Amino acid sequence: MKTLLADGLVITMNRERSVLRADILMEDDRITAVLPRGDGEGFRPDGDTEVVDLHGMTVIPGLVQAHMHVTQALFRGLCDDLALMEWLRERTWPLEAAHTAESNAASAGLAVMELIRSGTTAIIDMGTTQHEDAVFEVMAETGMRGLFGKCMMDMGDDLPPLIREDAAACLRETERLIRRWHMAENGRLRYAVAPRFVPSCSEGLLLSARDLARQNSLRLHTHASENLGEIALVEARCHERNVRYLDRIGYTGEDVILAHCIWLDEEEKRILADTGTHVVHCPSSNAKLASGIAPVAELKSRGVSLALGLDGAHNHMDGLMEVRLASILQKALTHDPKAMPAMQVLELATLGGAAALGQADELGSLEPGRKADLVVLDMDMPHSLPAWGRDPVERVVYQATRENVVHTVVDGRFLYRDRTFLTLDPKKTLADAERCCAALMKRGNVSPASSFFCGRRPLLRAGVLPD
Repeated sequence: MKTLLADGLVITMNRERSVLRADILMEDDRITAVLPRGDGEGFRPDGDTEVVDLHGMTVIPGLVQAHMHVTQALFRGLCDDLALMEWLRERTWPLEAAHTAESNAASAGLAVMELIRSGTTAIIDMGTTQHEDAVFEVMAETGMRGLFGKCMMDMGDDLPPLIREDAAACLRETERLIRRWHMAENGRLRYAVAPRFVPSCSEGLLLSARDLARQNSLRLHTHASENLGEIALVEARCHERNVRYLDRIGYTGEDVILAHCIWLDEEEKRILADTGTHVVHCPSSNAKLASGIAPVAELKSRGVSLALGLDGAHNHMDGLMEVRLASILQKALTHDPKAMPAMQVLELATLGGAAALGQADELGSLEPGRKADLVVLDMDMPHSLPAWGRDPVERVVYQATRENVVHTVVDGRFLYRDRTFLTLDPKKTLADAERCCAALMKRGNVSPASSFFCGRRPLLRAGVLPD
């Protein structure tokens, strides 16, 4: 199958960071050519090539969200105005424990719907402790790319029994999932071993997870130094700071993905840079939970490998919104308007995410031989005009929203075309999310977040929430 994307403004993210008026030829799952237009050397497609006219549109590599919890999509709006540990103990863990395979699939479907619509083509997801097959099945059906892994937790007094696991059973289930899903869908779906974080994992589980990952050449994905309370818990138990402890037990290196890394001392920053560990910045989540702002501009200057992530139930999963916020928060943190310029933050969202995935040679840029993962934006909208004399990269980073997204392509396949979903049914996805959320809250014994629901029927579709 060949598709010619004709006459778009292509932000390539290649080594030269070229921006070209160009044609892109996709054959099956790869980009086979990128050729500038207007010089008489344009493609002459044959009868087997579909031509898609992109005149006036902008093409970027697909965004990579390098730390997510799609299992939490049904929780958004239920976890507002809480700090991290309170949010976990009172809302997130009880709801994760109440998931069934059906509700976990509904949550993943809702997340994918928003991700596709806002230009994300790949994610690194930390599931919950159960029903991970349901997440993989949704990703297989909808065409999303990524690293997925069942969350691992075997300790913590505040964990509900259904998500506090026996370490041996947890490892057996992880091994089964690896055999079933790693490199499925022609390598589009891959496995990452995912212990949640030090406070909820025994050292025995952490060491066994590390060994399992490395024996199978898989990536390790966990949280680190997100919150001062979390760091205090780690210091009380391990007698050293979080990243120093992780480094000592082998949780640093090019195959390790650490989400957050807000609260770091000088030694920990050096460790991350020297070991090539991937750090995922989650600006919306960190701001919403009042955890802080990770010093990513400084970390980048030190050579730390950086990517962006949306994290969990923090009201949106809009990748373009996250790109903009990542840049402007660094400006506010450093009082320097040049702290995280547009090109740098787009690098984090594309090339940095590809590196965290372990696919730096296949994803993150629009070049011949790369996977055909890309997003087409119509920038001729009121919030993204005028265009005359403007830098196209800055327009995308500071002005683009999901409303600009016209097409989303993964492996050369349109998942979202002309603002229409092709791999999921939006009405069914939304209805399943509403229905499963109501049942999930009841099972988890979590009350509605707002007093609006107290004492009267909610003003939503009849039957969506219980009386």
